[in-house]
Amino acid sequence: MPRRFRNITNLVIYMKLNIVVLAKQVPDTRNVGKDAMTAEGTVNRAALPAIFNPEDLNALEQALRIKDLDPKNVKVGIVTMGPPRAGEIIRQGLYRGADCGWLLTDRKSAGADTLATSYFLSKAIEKIDKEVGHVDIVLGGRQAIDGDTAQVGPQVAQKLGLNQVTYAEEVLKIEDGKATIRRHIDGGVETVVAPLPVVITVNGSAAPARPCNAKRVMKYKYATCPMERKGDEPWSGLYETRPYLTLGQWSIADCGADYEQCGLAGSPTKVSAVKSIVFQAKESQTLTSTDADIEGLVKELLDKNIIG
Repeated sequence: MPRRFRNITNLVIYMKLNIVVLAKQVPDTRNVGKDAMTAEGTVNRAALPAIFNPEDLNALEQALRIKDLDPKNVKVGIVTMGPPRAGEIIRQGLYRGADCGWLLTDRKSAGADTLATSYFLSKAIEKIDKEVGHVDIVLGGRQAIDGDTAQVGPQVAQKLGLNQVTYAEEVLKIEDGKATIRRHIDGGVETVVAPLPVVITVNGSAAPARPCNAKRVMKYKYATCPMERKGDEPWSGLYETRPYLTLGQWSIADCGADYEQCGLAGSPTKVSAVKSIVFQAKESQTLTSTDADIEGLVKELLDKNIIG
């Protein structure tokens, strides 16, 4: 019988596992300005600072905790979709312990809503499953801060015909082809068991991501996707001798996807505007508990049709 691998959460692994983490580079919505939107109603990503979607970091940590138990038999790959600069998300994953990554980038994938995004991601996962190795677990954050829809993970599961567990806080055990997961629900938590393969979306209340490992930063700091390279980098010769520095890069055609289901063409959702709302108290009143003050307040609210 294969060895058991345990940690403090009693997670058990009996098999080789291939884990795909869906991660997104998102605009920092804490810094939304007047140029945050394009004329087409899409987010102007070039005008906003880009960060690793917070809950995707929680998902990555769950994947890495599984890998920690048996690094030789558990492989973690990052899949991200976006322009060439989104390759930074893969590097951030590699710095923390991921094994590889793929950037899904194509001009015709720009402006995708959740429906088009989940379609492109699902086709990429199918390609990984067929050409790289059977995908056992797909992990992703509950939602991205630039949309807050929480739709992409479940849509990916539906398109791939996989089991799904949402609002997960911890993967407790993997045993006999099943994952035991603790998830947050209204009023408490529940523990569920799902057969593999499974798609799991992770809450921000899950364990935070570990910091980058200094040795891995030195190893992968020049890792790039082909479209990120200018060709005149002083270290360009390393790409011939160190294949691991070339990250995966796939287009819509590479994944065998339908252009009409990607990008704006496959996106029925349109965003009309994005605004940063700051509430300010322009005036205030101090009232006492006297009958006169209360009567005056009620009269004012009635006169302004606030109540009535």
